[in-house]
Amino acid sequence: MVSKDMLKLGRVRSAIRELFEFGRKRAAIVGNANVFDFSIGNPSVPPPAALTEEMIRLLNTCDPSALHGYTSAPGAVETRDAIAENLNSRFGTSFTRRNLYISCGAAAALTSVLRALTVDHHTEFIAIAPYFPEYACFATTAGGKLVIVEPDMAHFQIDFAALERAINAHTQAVIINSPNNPSGVIYSEETIRALAALLTKKSAQLGRPVYLISDEPYRELNYTDQPVPFVTNYYSASIVTYSYSKSLSLPGNRIGYVLLDNDMPDFDDVYDAIAGSARVQGYVCAPALLQKTIARAAELNLIPDLTSYQKNRDALYGGLSAFGYRCMPPDGAFYLFLEAPGGDGDAFAEAAKDEDILIVPGRSFGCPGYVRIAYCVAYDTIIRDLPGFGRLYQRFCQ
Repeated sequence: MVSKDMLKLGRVRSAIRELFEFGRKRAAIVGNANVFDFSIGNPSVPPPAALTEEMIRLLNTCDPSALHGYTSAPGAVETRDAIAENLNSRFGTSFTRRNLYISCGAAAALTSVLRALTVDHHTEFIAIAPYFPEYACFATTAGGKLVIVEPDMAHFQIDFAALERAINAHTQAVIINSPNNPSGVIYSEETIRALAALLTKKSAQLGRPVYLISDEPYRELNYTDQPVPFVTNYYSASIVTYSYSKSLSLPGNRIGYVLLDNDMPDFDDVYDAIAGSARVQGYVCAPALLQKTIARAAELNLIPDLTSYQKNRDALYGGLSAFGYRCMPPDGAFYLFLEAPGGDGDAFAEAAKDEDILIVPGRSFGCPGYVRIAYCVAYDTIIRDLPGFGRLYQRFCQ
């Protein structure tokens, strides 16, 4: 006998992974160059040279037992110190190692947080559409429930009236993701201030904190002149989950952290519950080599080179807009959320396969009238796929 829930999750892959596998099969038939795979957010920009050099230096010079051995469960002291100092210098905070728990990427960070905050099977976590579809999996397997709030469709900011209606006695936290996957939208400072005010009000009404979980793997992928608001500067019951997968192009290495604000209510209880959650799920002692590497990245303040992503974004957005497509200009990340002609994202994504264009239906993200295009690909791929998008537009808009 096995768990029916886990069996279902194992046999029914996400729409993103299904498309990715479909693309591999098509490439074997028509060739890699003829499949325009925009399904998965796999960074096309290489890691910073200094990061690669540091990893090589570590491999060549460090004591192997230290480099490949266990660290403290919440992460090496020097790694947490380096990250805290980097955050303090960038965001005017006053963190120390005690604020940080090093994790195997943002997924491990988020699942550890959700399980730590799940009180019973009535526990609810709220996400704002469009949202990363794995949130539902993470929340339910933690023992809780994910509640979806529709966004402000005009700007993909937060519909605060809808959010306030959704918060109730079972709400433990609101999850936000900015820059957003899949829309590329960045929540403005006005939005974050309004969110903090609403959560402060609801926390007072409920007599306990409503936590804000900010999922931030795309924090540094920002094409605007305005910084991404750092939530701990606006709301004390904030928990940040972070990954270096996108900012330093390390998706296969799974390294990130959980960060708690200094003024978190019942700080020690929350931190220790997250540590306990990580323990029971096996998310302790993130790889020592990666911990040492990101410590050096923090010391050097390494940031991604956004030149190619921005070039891709501009070419894709400009080309699609010229055909007549409607979409929100992405401010960050490397996704474009396209309004499907005819209003059916599933039908449009399926038809796009006829052009060997692989895009993800928006239903997976809570917006069935849209499709997601991950433009972290070669620039040539963007240019060569545009005629196919033109034919699709004519097909759906005749």
